[in-house]
Amino acid sequence: MKKKLLLSAIAALVTLSVWPCTNLIVGRKASADGSVMITYSADDYGSYGFLHFYPAADHAPGTMRKLFDYETNNLLGEIPEAPHTYNVIGQINEHQLSIMETTFGGREGLADTTGLFDYGSLMYVTLQRASTAREAIDVWTSLVETYGYRSEGESITIADPNDVWVLEMVGKGPGRKGAVWVARRLPEDCITGHANQARITRFPLKDPKNCVYAKDVISFAREKGWFNGKDADFSFRDAYAPNDFGARRICEARVWTFFNRFCAGMDKYLPYAMGIEENTEEMPWCIKPDTLVSLNALKQAMRDHFEGTPMDMTSDIGNGPYEAPYRPTPLYFEVDSIKYFNERPISTQQTAVTYLAQLRSWLPNHIGGLLWVGCDDANMVAYTPLYCCTTVCPEPYAQETADPFTFSLRSAYWVQNALSNFIYPRYCQLFPELRATRDRLDTELETEAQKIDQQAQRMERDAAVRHLTDFTVKSTDRMMDQWQQLFQRIIVKYNDMAIKPEKDGQFIKTPGGDHVPLIRTGYPDRYRRAIIRETGDRYRAPANK
Repeated sequence: MKKKLLLSAIAALVTLSVWPCTNLIVGRKASADGSVMITYSADDYGSYGFLHFYPAADHAPGTMRKLFDYETNNLLGEIPEAPHTYNVIGQINEHQLSIMETTFGGREGLADTTGLFDYGSLMYVTLQRASTAREAIDVWTSLVETYGYRSEGESITIADPNDVWVLEMVGKGPGRKGAVWVARRLPEDCITGHANQARITRFPLKDPKNCVYAKDVISFAREKGWFNGKDADFSFRDAYAPNDFGARRICEARVWTFFNRFCAGMDKYLPYAMGIEENTEEMPWCIKPDTLVSLNALKQAMRDHFEGTPMDMTSDIGNGPYEAPYRPTPLYFEVDSIKYFNERPISTQQTAVTYLAQLRSWLPNHIGGLLWVGCDDANMVAYTPLYCCTTVCPEPYAQETADPFTFSLRSAYWVQNALSNFIYPRYCQLFPELRATRDRLDTELETEAQKIDQQAQRMERDAAVRHLTDFTVKSTDRMMDQWQQLFQRIIVKYNDMAIKPEKDGQFIKTPGGDHVPLIRTGYPDRYRRAIIRETGDRYRAPANK
């Protein structure tokens, strides 16, 4: 029975094209230092990772703001510009407001292709116009009502130093303006997440402090025939994004592994996350962690490949000869007319850019808002700090530095991806070198940012902004220098599938300065045994050799 359920569930996956993006979310009383923290991996094959940058500005009446599609960069149209817009770098603005997203798609046919706003334009226009999370919900939903919504279903994380809200929205179909949506406030002592599946089910109908929603969110579902019960029993997810195998195993499993890091007893939700069994106990929308979540612990959660769980990607031959916790896509594949799937972890090779926003209520906004950034899979990068008041976009993260078709050694995306792609094929041999550099730089930059915070607090605002901007730029340049040095070192050390021996960090040389015999390790033992199982005695050497 389980096999039949699995095969039918996998068959449903063939209609689905992408499963991008993950958001992990930590309330301020669930974090180790009292900051609100939210993360975002923008996972989309072929996308070039850069930071959107919009300096604060005043605009004359009649000024228009162009809207560009987030995924294609095609011009969608124009709207009147706001009289004043805030400084925005990446996913954060000068007021410590941060907005991030994942796409859940939802029922087919609900995107309004006549609308002017997609989810990307909504993120950046809202960041330019709102100063708090609650205000951002009003800005976001009013823009949709006025100009229309052209994207599919989206889960949106909206956070400021005090509050986190999750807004879930889906359109009403072609030519029908507006959207149906619900937004829930995360309890301060809890964590949650979303990963390409709607997570808001039933919600309070009379608690506007903690939950707001579109006036027709229930009636529209009734109109479409997707709900016919009592209002109190209405589930947004069940109406607009039914929870099938793909939604659970490919999407909700990422939230489960995040919860599992910080809360005991998550095993009871494992059957739900694995998606094969029906009528299992569902995960709660949020949980209170057993231990407070530190900045570093959240970075490590973004680097997760289901290690230590039944979905562990390091535990079978699928990780290849050199034991990489990655799988080539597509997500599903077919062998002898039977469909199979790959696990979809939080950490994945198609990440274009990864963010971690740290929002700190006890500091002035220009100091308190930190956006930690990397332009590749979180597992393969060190996060560099960008203060929310930064008045320039560091060149390695700037849109104009390069593009998906143009390599540049000044582009963080291309330098970080070049190193990652060199490491993937010999992962277990080469990755420890990257991990050591990554973790050292992470620690150094976190420590230095704390010192910069203290220095900036003793300065008047304009001087502090210059100081924080300078640190942002220098930190990015420092990462670039170290990544290029690491790349050069790894190429030299591991050239031609061999290893140059070292002692105390220096290559061992002959008295004349040449190389000594290289280390030739061959495949790891597990893969050697797999070869023998496959080939039998074909490669067995004679006993006297």
